[in-house]
Amino acid sequence: MTPKPSVALIVLSDRAASGERADACLPVLRERLADVYDIVREAVIPDDASALQAELIDLADRGEAALIITSGGTGLGPRDRTPQATAAILDYQVPGIAEAIRAAALPAVKTAMLSRGIAGVRNKTLIVNLPGSPKAVAESVDVILPVLPHAIELLRGENPHE
Repeated sequence: MTPKPSVALIVLSDRAASGERADACLPVLRERLADVYDIVREAVIPDDASALQAELIDLADRGEAALIITSGGTGLGPRDRTPQATAAILDYQVPGIAEAIRAAALPAVKTAMLSRGIAGVRNKTLIVNLPGSPKAVAESVDVILPVLPHAIELLRGENPHE
């Protein structure tokens, strides 16, 4: 039996990191992903670009996670720096993932066009930024879940269609 691909989950929230409020996104991510992925790391960190970059670099460069999903910090607020922090450490972007997330949400939630989340690759790790609300996290994961196994296979050098 093939082992489950590994995933790391990182939530960016000043209030959740400080204990001011409970994080509600990790439970949603766990519910959607645990059957298919081996969750190797969970973290709730402040909206801090350098802390996020350190986490992403460490996980991707050590090959600890085939997939890293972040939640939060993708809006227009002054501390929303997740996309910039992520872009700065990527080898390349995979724009179709973020485009699909926004396109799926837009008919029901017009403010989805304000989400700046990106997706891309560092080494052989796919990194995807999701919005910071539990509802948006659930909907976003549902959009990308069908393509993630193929993306991970391609990054591992496995292409079943060749």
